[in-house]
Amino acid sequence: MLAYRRIAAASFRQYSTYRVATAAGVFTNTIFGFIRASIMLAAIGSAGGELNGYDALQAATYVWLGQALLAPIEVFGTRELALRIRQGDVAIDLLRPVDLLGQFYAAKLGRSGFLLLARGIPPMLIGALVTGIALPSEPFSYLLGASAVLLAITVAFLADMMVNLAAFWLIETRGLTTVYMAVMNLLSGFLIPIVWFPDWLLTIARATPFPSMIQTPIDTLSGRLSPLDALPLIGIQVGWVVVLAGAAVLMLRAGVRSVEVQGG
Repeated sequence: MLAYRRIAAASFRQYSTYRVATAAGVFTNTIFGFIRASIMLAAIGSAGGELNGYDALQAATYVWLGQALLAPIEVFGTRELALRIRQGDVAIDLLRPVDLLGQFYAAKLGRSGFLLLARGIPPMLIGALVTGIALPSEPFSYLLGASAVLLAITVAFLADMMVNLAAFWLIETRGLTTVYMAVMNLLSGFLIPIVWFPDWLLTIARATPFPSMIQTPIDTLSGRLSPLDALPLIGIQVGWVVVLAGAAVLMLRAGVRSVEVQGG
Protein backbone atom coordinates (compact mmCIF):
# COMPACT_ATOMS: atom_id res chain seq x y z
CA MET A 1 0.00 0.00 0.00
CA LEU A 2 2.91 2.35 0.66
CA ALA A 3 3.97 2.15 -2.99
CA TYR A 4 0.47 3.08 -4.18
CA ARG A 5 0.29 6.03 -1.75
CA ARG A 6 3.62 7.28 -3.07
CA ILE A 7 2.41 6.97 -6.66
CA ALA A 8 -0.76 8.92 -5.81
CA ALA A 9 1.24 11.61 -4.01
CA ALA A 10 3.71 11.89 -6.90
CA SER A 11 0.83 12.23 -9.37
CA PHE A 12 -0.72 14.98 -7.24
CA ARG A 13 2.59 16.88 -7.10
CA GLN A 14 3.19 16.40 -10.82
CA TYR A 15 -0.11 18.00 -11.80
CA SER A 16 0.29 20.78 -9.24
CA THR A 17 3.25 22.07 -11.27
CA TYR A 18 1.06 22.80 -14.31
CA ARG A 19 -0.03 26.21 -13.03
CA VAL A 20 -0.77 27.89 -16.36
CA ALA A 21 -2.69 24.87 -17.62
CA THR A 22 -4.63 24.80 -14.36
CA ALA A 23 -5.58 28.47 -14.64
CA ALA A 24 -6.61 27.97 -18.27
CA GLY A 25 -8.66 24.94 -17.26
CA VAL A 26 -10.49 26.91 -14.57
CA PHE A 27 -11.29 29.69 -17.05
CA THR A 28 -12.49 27.29 -19.76
CA ASN A 29 -14.47 25.21 -17.29
CA THR A 30 -16.20 28.30 -15.94
CA ILE A 31 -17.11 29.68 -19.38
CA PHE A 32 -18.40 26.30 -20.52
CA GLY A 33 -20.41 26.10 -17.28
CA PHE A 34 -22.12 29.41 -17.99
CA ILE A 35 -22.96 28.25 -21.52
CA ARG A 36 -24.44 24.99 -20.22
CA ALA A 37 -26.33 26.79 -17.46
CA SER A 38 -27.86 29.27 -19.90
CA ILE A 39 -29.05 26.45 -22.17
CA MET A 40 -30.55 24.40 -19.33
CA LEU A 41 -32.19 27.43 -17.71
CA ALA A 42 -33.68 28.42 -21.06
CA ALA A 43 -35.07 24.92 -21.49
CA ILE A 44 -36.63 25.01 -18.02
CA GLY A 45 -38.00 28.50 -18.63
CA SER A 46 -39.67 27.39 -21.85
CA ALA A 47 -41.13 24.39 -19.99
CA GLY A 48 -42.79 26.65 -17.44
CA GLY A 49 -40.18 26.70 -14.68
CA GLU A 50 -39.88 22.96 -14.08
CA LEU A 51 -38.75 20.07 -16.24
CA ASN A 52 -38.87 16.46 -15.07
CA GLY A 53 -38.20 17.30 -11.44
CA TYR A 54 -35.66 20.08 -12.07
CA ASP A 55 -36.34 23.74 -11.36
CA ALA A 56 -33.92 26.58 -12.18
CA LEU A 57 -31.86 26.25 -8.99
CA GLN A 58 -31.56 22.47 -9.30
CA ALA A 59 -30.56 22.80 -12.95
CA ALA A 60 -27.85 25.32 -12.07
CA THR A 61 -26.64 23.00 -9.32
CA TYR A 62 -26.54 20.15 -11.80
CA VAL A 63 -24.40 22.17 -14.19
CA TRP A 64 -21.87 23.40 -11.63
CA LEU A 65 -21.46 20.05 -9.92
CA GLY A 66 -20.97 18.52 -13.36
CA GLN A 67 -18.29 21.10 -14.15
CA ALA A 68 -16.60 20.34 -10.83
CA LEU A 69 -16.51 16.62 -11.66
CA LEU A 70 -15.52 17.04 -15.31
CA ALA A 71 -11.75 17.17 -14.73
CA PRO A 72 -11.32 14.68 -11.84
CA ILE A 73 -13.49 12.04 -13.48
CA GLU A 74 -11.88 12.77 -16.87
CA VAL A 75 -14.95 12.25 -19.01
CA PHE A 76 -12.75 12.64 -22.09
CA GLY A 77 -10.59 9.67 -21.09
CA THR A 78 -6.85 9.08 -21.34
CA ARG A 79 -4.69 7.15 -23.80
CA GLU A 80 -1.54 6.71 -21.73
CA LEU A 81 -1.82 2.95 -21.25
CA ALA A 82 -2.84 2.40 -24.88
CA LEU A 83 0.27 4.29 -26.03
CA ARG A 84 2.49 2.28 -23.69
CA ILE A 85 1.02 -0.94 -25.07
CA ARG A 86 1.59 0.20 -28.66
CA GLN A 87 5.17 1.24 -27.94
CA GLY A 88 5.95 -1.88 -25.93
CA ASP A 89 6.66 0.05 -22.72
CA VAL A 90 3.95 -1.96 -20.95
CA ALA A 91 6.47 -4.81 -20.73
CA ILE A 92 8.48 -2.68 -18.29
CA ASP A 93 5.33 -1.83 -16.32
CA LEU A 94 4.55 -5.52 -15.90
CA LEU A 95 7.98 -6.12 -14.34
CA ARG A 96 7.40 -3.60 -11.56
CA PRO A 97 6.55 -4.94 -8.07
CA VAL A 98 3.12 -3.28 -8.15
CA ASP A 99 0.00 -4.30 -10.02
CA LEU A 100 -0.32 -2.59 -13.42
CA LEU A 101 -3.93 -1.51 -12.94
CA GLY A 102 -3.19 -0.62 -9.33
CA GLN A 103 -0.40 1.78 -10.24
CA PHE A 104 -2.53 3.49 -12.86
CA TYR A 105 -5.41 3.72 -10.38
CA ALA A 106 -3.15 5.26 -7.73
CA ALA A 107 -1.93 7.81 -10.27
CA LYS A 108 -5.55 8.49 -11.24
CA LEU A 109 -6.53 9.18 -7.61
CA GLY A 110 -3.64 11.58 -7.14
CA ARG A 111 -4.42 13.38 -10.39
CA SER A 112 -8.16 13.48 -9.65
CA GLY A 113 -7.56 14.86 -6.15
CA PHE A 114 -5.59 17.79 -7.52
CA LEU A 115 -7.97 18.41 -10.43
CA LEU A 116 -10.96 18.44 -8.09
CA LEU A 117 -9.36 20.97 -5.77
CA ALA A 118 -7.73 23.19 -8.38
CA ARG A 119 -9.95 22.92 -11.47
CA GLY A 120 -13.25 21.59 -10.16
CA ILE A 121 -14.15 23.54 -7.04
CA PRO A 122 -13.24 27.09 -8.26
CA PRO A 123 -15.71 27.07 -11.21
CA MET A 124 -18.38 25.64 -8.90
CA LEU A 125 -17.83 28.46 -6.39
CA ILE A 126 -17.99 31.06 -9.18
CA GLY A 127 -21.19 29.50 -10.46
CA ALA A 128 -22.64 29.41 -6.96
CA LEU A 129 -22.06 33.15 -6.59
CA VAL A 130 -23.72 33.93 -9.93
CA THR A 131 -26.63 31.47 -10.17
CA GLY A 132 -26.73 29.90 -6.72
CA ILE A 133 -26.64 26.17 -6.01
CA ALA A 134 -28.75 23.82 -3.92
CA LEU A 135 -27.06 21.96 -1.09
CA PRO A 136 -28.22 18.92 0.88
CA SER A 137 -30.06 19.60 4.11
CA GLU A 138 -29.00 16.30 5.69
CA PRO A 139 -25.34 15.95 6.84
CA PHE A 140 -25.30 12.27 5.84
CA SER A 141 -25.79 13.33 2.21
CA TYR A 142 -22.31 14.88 2.20
CA LEU A 143 -20.71 11.61 3.29
CA LEU A 144 -22.71 9.71 0.68
CA GLY A 145 -21.78 12.35 -1.89
CA ALA A 146 -18.07 11.95 -1.19
CA SER A 147 -18.44 8.17 -1.51
CA ALA A 148 -20.37 8.59 -4.77
CA VAL A 149 -17.62 10.81 -6.19
CA LEU A 150 -14.89 8.29 -5.30
CA LEU A 151 -16.92 5.46 -6.81
CA ALA A 152 -17.63 7.58 -9.91
CA ILE A 153 -13.90 8.18 -10.39
CA THR A 154 -13.29 4.44 -9.98
CA VAL A 155 -16.00 3.41 -12.44
CA ALA A 156 -14.74 5.93 -15.01
CA PHE A 157 -11.16 4.75 -14.50
CA LEU A 158 -12.03 1.08 -15.03
CA ALA A 159 -14.12 1.75 -18.13
CA ASP A 160 -11.35 3.92 -19.56
CA MET A 161 -8.76 1.23 -18.81
CA MET A 162 -10.80 -1.29 -20.77
CA VAL A 163 -10.73 1.04 -23.78
CA ASN A 164 -6.95 1.39 -23.35
CA LEU A 165 -6.44 -2.36 -22.94
CA ALA A 166 -8.07 -2.90 -26.33
CA ALA A 167 -4.70 -1.72 -27.71
CA PHE A 168 -3.43 -5.26 -27.14
CA TRP A 169 -5.55 -6.31 -30.12
CA LEU A 170 -6.14 -3.10 -32.10
CA ILE A 171 -3.47 -1.30 -34.09
CA GLU A 172 -5.08 2.07 -33.37
CA THR A 173 -7.55 2.87 -30.56
CA ARG A 174 -8.37 6.49 -31.41
CA GLY A 175 -11.60 5.52 -33.17
CA LEU A 176 -12.71 3.39 -30.24
CA THR A 177 -11.79 6.19 -27.84
CA THR A 178 -13.83 8.72 -29.83
CA VAL A 179 -16.91 6.47 -29.85
CA TYR A 180 -16.49 5.76 -26.14
CA MET A 181 -16.26 9.46 -25.26
CA ALA A 182 -19.34 10.33 -27.32
CA VAL A 183 -21.44 7.57 -25.76
CA MET A 184 -20.12 8.27 -22.26
CA ASN A 185 -20.79 12.02 -22.44
CA LEU A 186 -24.37 11.35 -23.57
CA LEU A 187 -25.40 8.43 -21.35
CA SER A 188 -23.57 9.58 -18.21
CA GLY A 189 -25.81 12.61 -17.86
CA PHE A 190 -22.99 15.08 -18.37
CA LEU A 191 -24.75 16.91 -21.20
CA ILE A 192 -28.25 16.81 -19.69
CA PRO A 193 -29.84 14.82 -16.84
CA ILE A 194 -30.74 11.35 -18.04
CA VAL A 195 -34.30 11.77 -16.73
CA TRP A 196 -34.78 14.22 -19.60
CA PHE A 197 -34.17 11.39 -22.08
CA PRO A 198 -37.03 9.68 -23.91
CA ASP A 199 -38.02 6.44 -22.20
CA TRP A 200 -36.16 4.17 -24.62
CA LEU A 201 -32.89 6.07 -24.25
CA LEU A 202 -33.31 6.31 -20.46
CA THR A 203 -33.65 2.52 -20.32
CA ILE A 204 -30.46 2.08 -22.34
CA ALA A 205 -28.57 4.57 -20.15
CA ARG A 206 -29.57 2.84 -16.92
CA ALA A 207 -28.33 -0.47 -18.30
CA THR A 208 -24.81 0.96 -18.62
CA PRO A 209 -22.22 2.10 -16.05
CA PHE A 210 -22.21 5.65 -17.42
CA PRO A 211 -24.83 7.24 -15.11
CA SER A 212 -22.71 6.05 -12.17
CA MET A 213 -19.95 8.38 -13.37
CA ILE A 214 -21.87 11.67 -13.43
CA GLN A 215 -25.60 11.45 -12.70
CA THR A 216 -25.33 9.56 -9.39
CA PRO A 217 -22.70 11.74 -7.68
CA ILE A 218 -24.49 14.93 -8.79
CA ASP A 219 -27.88 13.75 -7.52
CA THR A 220 -26.32 12.67 -4.23
CA LEU A 221 -24.28 15.84 -3.66
CA SER A 222 -27.07 18.20 -4.67
CA GLY A 223 -29.48 16.73 -2.14
CA ARG A 224 -31.96 16.06 -4.94
CA LEU A 225 -32.12 12.52 -3.57
CA SER A 226 -32.54 11.72 0.09
CA PRO A 227 -29.89 9.44 1.64
CA LEU A 228 -32.33 6.51 1.48
CA ASP A 229 -32.96 7.13 -2.21
CA ALA A 230 -29.24 7.59 -2.92
CA LEU A 231 -28.11 4.36 -1.24
CA PRO A 232 -29.44 2.02 -4.00
CA LEU A 233 -27.66 4.13 -6.65
CA ILE A 234 -24.41 3.94 -4.69
CA GLY A 235 -24.96 0.19 -4.51
CA ILE A 236 -25.23 0.18 -8.30
CA GLN A 237 -21.92 2.06 -8.45
CA VAL A 238 -20.30 -0.61 -6.26
CA GLY A 239 -21.72 -3.30 -8.52
CA TRP A 240 -20.25 -1.67 -11.61
CA VAL A 241 -16.87 -1.36 -9.88
CA VAL A 242 -16.87 -5.11 -9.27
CA VAL A 243 -18.00 -5.96 -12.81
CA LEU A 244 -15.63 -3.58 -14.58
CA ALA A 245 -12.68 -4.48 -12.35
CA GLY A 246 -13.19 -8.16 -13.17
CA ALA A 247 -13.50 -7.41 -16.87
CA ALA A 248 -10.38 -5.21 -16.86
CA VAL A 249 -8.33 -7.87 -15.08
CA LEU A 250 -9.46 -10.52 -17.57
CA MET A 251 -8.60 -8.23 -20.49
CA LEU A 252 -5.16 -7.52 -19.04
CA ARG A 253 -4.41 -11.22 -18.53
CA ALA A 254 -5.59 -12.07 -22.04
CA GLY A 255 -3.54 -9.19 -23.46
CA VAL A 256 -0.41 -10.28 -21.64
CA ARG A 257 -0.86 -13.83 -22.92
CA SER A 258 -1.25 -12.56 -26.49
CA VAL A 259 1.97 -10.57 -26.16
CA GLU A 260 3.83 -13.58 -24.77
CA VAL A 261 2.62 -15.80 -27.61
CA GLN A 262 3.47 -13.28 -30.33
CA GLY A 263 6.63 -11.85 -28.81
CA GLY A 264 8.07 -14.85 -27.05
